[in-house]
Amino acid sequence: MRIQLFPMAAALVCAAMPFVNAASPSNGAEAAFDKLKTLAGEWEADTSMGKAHLKYETIAGGTALVDRESVADHPPMMTVYHLDGDRIVLTHYCMLGNQPRMQARGLNAETGELQFDFLDATNLTSPAAGHMHNATIRFVDADHIVTSWDFYENGKRKMTETAQFTRVR
Repeated sequence: MRIQLFPMAAALVCAAMPFVNAASPSNGAEAAFDKLKTLAGEWEADTSMGKAHLKYETIAGGTALVDRESVADHPPMMTVYHLDGDRIVLTHYCMLGNQPRMQARGLNAETGELQFDFLDATNLTSPAAGHMHNATIRFVDADHIVTSWDFYENGKRKMTETAQFTRVR
């Protein structure tokens, strides 16, 4: 009895190809994600709502970055960033109970900004319901960032939350 190994090996290689392509971003997303991972640590800012604290942590073997945010007298929130093929995607777990997803446009080398645009959201009661819609992280230097989050309601930007964070650890 002769076993035909070539057809089986070819089938296995073809089945693995989508995973190989998904793991190798080609548009600068990998470099931008590496830049995001440099945020690992603890950050603070004085905001209109009080002292804000961010803790960035890489998880899952460095394939995801978690940002845990707490502000005095407000429920904590979390944002998870990860590569999805040739793009960076974030999911923001908001105190409003919805989870907007956004996609990065790319890291602007001149401004140091990484901008995210709204994709969709889970637990959004209607398209008009309030939710975070766009976000920007501006890398000032190794110990300073500026974050901006656009809050939309009824299909329009209602406000932008901007904070200047300093690394504390």
